[in-house]
Amino acid sequence: MVQQTILNLSERLQRAGVPATLQRVAIAEVLLARPIHLRADEVLERVRETLPDMSRATVYNTLKIFREAGLVKELVVDPECIVFDSNTAPHYHLYDVDTGAVLDVAADELKVVGTPKLPPGLELEQVDVIIRVRGNRQPNA
Repeated sequence: MVQQTILNLSERLQRAGVPATLQRVAIAEVLLARPIHLRADEVLERVRETLPDMSRATVYNTLKIFREAGLVKELVVDPECIVFDSNTAPHYHLYDVDTGAVLDVAADELKVVGTPKLPPGLELEQVDVIIRVRGNRQPNA
């Protein structure tokens, strides 16, 4: 995905049914202009570089709206870390537990075979796979 212009982002929001306010476009510019994984506080920090008065509540509410509109995925990478992923195409993730970095793994790089039998009345929405990694630790010599 190439970096998108503010006009393209505004149109993308409109197509998703999200009114394109100044604040939402600023958040979209940070989060949707290119594939990226950010925590809500990172989105807030980056948006405040251009809109210093942006409130935390506006960012959190907008992230919820973006998620509900299918513009981002919400990844719970650990109990204390939720990351918003702007790549909504099917794919998986590597999560570095030491650094907190999240990287995409293409869907064709990993095979998930089969799905569980679901109780009546439920249907499979998606399969999330997060592969947890850490730096290779060498034993003390």
